[in-house]
Amino acid sequence: MTVNELTTTPAVTGERADLLAALAKQRHFLRFTTRDLTDEQAGRRTTVSELCLGGLIKHVTAVERSWANFIVEGPSAMPDFTAMTEEDQARWADEFRMLPGDTLAGVLANYEEAARRTDELVAVLPDLDVTHPLPKAPWPQPERWSVRQVLIHIIAETAQHAGHADIIRESLDGAKTMG
Repeated sequence: MTVNELTTTPAVTGERADLLAALAKQRHFLRFTTRDLTDEQAGRRTTVSELCLGGLIKHVTAVERSWANFIVEGPSAMPDFTAMTEEDQARWADEFRMLPGDTLAGVLANYEEAARRTDELVAVLPDLDVTHPLPKAPWPQPERWSVRQVLIHIIAETAQHAGHADIIRESLDGAKTMG
């Protein structure tokens, strides 16, 4: 059964529920940093970094989508990171920016759609131990990852960027996500 064929999502319990709860918590913190912002504010850089709040959410959306595709399709869903062209790198850099035509509402809706797909996928997967070879990358990595490892990576990526987002938001207008 594919996610597209899914008509009802089964109840999720045990480890899957724990993984999804951890991911939902980090997604909440990331989205919460954008509360009450305009599109212009969501695209504003507030540190020496290129990062902005809308761009961070665009990036996390793309990361979650690509790893969910990896879970279903294996390494063919991912690029060969060692063969990235300048055009590929420019496209990747655009994930971190609000581009003309981007809106915060649109960015958040895309993120919600990616999150829903991941959650549905986790609910219907027959086995979290299924592994796929990882794509080529210029950094040290294991040869294979299980679905479980991919989900943990998505949680870690979301948490890391939620922390970045909190700093950006505090620099923007003093608002904090936590504390």
